[in-house]
Amino acid sequence: MKDARLVRKTESNSKSIVSLSKSVAIGGEEIVIIGGPCAVESLDQMETIARELKSAPIQALRGGVYKPRTSPYSFQGSGLIGLEILSTVRQHYDLPVVTEVMAISQIEEISHYADMLQVGSRNMQNFDLLKALGQADKPILLKRGLAATIEEFVMAAEYIMSHGNLNVVLCERGIRSFDSYTRNVLDLGAVAALKQITHLPVIVDPSHAAGRRELIADLSRAAIACGADGLIIECHPEPDQSISDAQQALTLENMIELVRSVQPVAKAVGRKVYESCLAIA
Repeated sequence: MKDARLVRKTESNSKSIVSLSKSVAIGGEEIVIIGGPCAVESLDQMETIARELKSAPIQALRGGVYKPRTSPYSFQGSGLIGLEILSTVRQHYDLPVVTEVMAISQIEEISHYADMLQVGSRNMQNFDLLKALGQADKPILLKRGLAATIEEFVMAAEYIMSHGNLNVVLCERGIRSFDSYTRNVLDLGAVAALKQITHLPVIVDPSHAAGRRELIADLSRAAIACGADGLIIECHPEPDQSISDAQQALTLENMIELVRSVQPVAKAVGRKVYESCLAIA
């Protein structure tokens, strides 16, 4: 990976910290937990999630408004209405929001409403999009591709950084395998390797890796134990009623239990989960 000039770690203890807001940053001592639904469905849905999980605590909200779907007939996201909902909830609950960008034409609009732009696994090697995000003024959450090697993943981050945006967070979300029991295979070896190879923060998405809600808590604890800087997890007030990815969404009660369960693991590896969030504005 000699060409990874900006991503590669040059000193054993060098690491970058990426700020989402004045109070939340990824890559430091504190583990960041991002929670929310696969898709933004309504203001009531997002208000309920923010209200219930802020004290868990989670530090940021996720929610898709532009959805890359395998079938063109599946729900494609709520678009601008969804962005306005995210913005309203962000202001009310003082929680930064993360949402996916799929096209260059969406960058400016999404940047106006969101605190972090996510590049989904299907777009990890959309090089024109990566170059454009290199000129954006928002931090980028870059997800590993469905079958991407670690080197390809690292070099995708290099594309963004080489075009000016140094605020990149890597996300391991599972890679495709022959085994259909789980949606993907969570590669925790990649998490450990990326922490050695790069100075960038690394978080884990156990929801897309497992595709089964009953496995998510165990995978989350394992991710923190092997060095992940945070988690991004799907949850929903009524998971079985979710428009998309219902089978992998946690209830809000299960999400709160998960946050509590990772705290002793974080402590065991010299980290901690954020103890509190700012009061509701």
